[in-house]
Amino acid sequence: MAGSRPSPFAVLLLALLSIPLLEIYLLISVGRSIGAGATILVVIFTAALGAWLLRQQGVNTLARVRRASEQGQVPAVELVEGLILLVCGALLLTPGFFTDALGFIALVPGIRQRVAANLLSGFISRSELRVNSHDDPSSVIEGSFKREDPP
Repeated sequence: MAGSRPSPFAVLLLALLSIPLLEIYLLISVGRSIGAGATILVVIFTAALGAWLLRQQGVNTLARVRRASEQGQVPAVELVEGLILLVCGALLLTPGFFTDALGFIALVPGIRQRVAANLLSGFISRSELRVNSHDDPSSVIEGSFKREDPP
């Protein structure tokens, strides 16, 4: 089928197989260039730096959630950002350079907010499609209703 999208399962399977192989390749390549000890120190340093930045971004996002809630708004984008930060933390704590790069990109507030808004708008438009599909006038059954209380 030309133009069809791959299934989420296929994408996940491909990622689970290819990302560890890419990480191994990158770790070996960097290890050859700067040495095994230095490579391990860089991996530990990026994990520590990532955890520190993640904590700061998490606190900022939590403050924005509280502020939106206090103003009577639904903090939807901020909550999605929180989920992105959760995934970001897992990426940063996973040893490797590719996952660290993805994690650090997700720590940039502007990028994270844009991704969160896009995810949220995609979710909302799909749920609206499902809701609106039931509004088809041909599927409406007309009738009358009368409530009778028991004696």
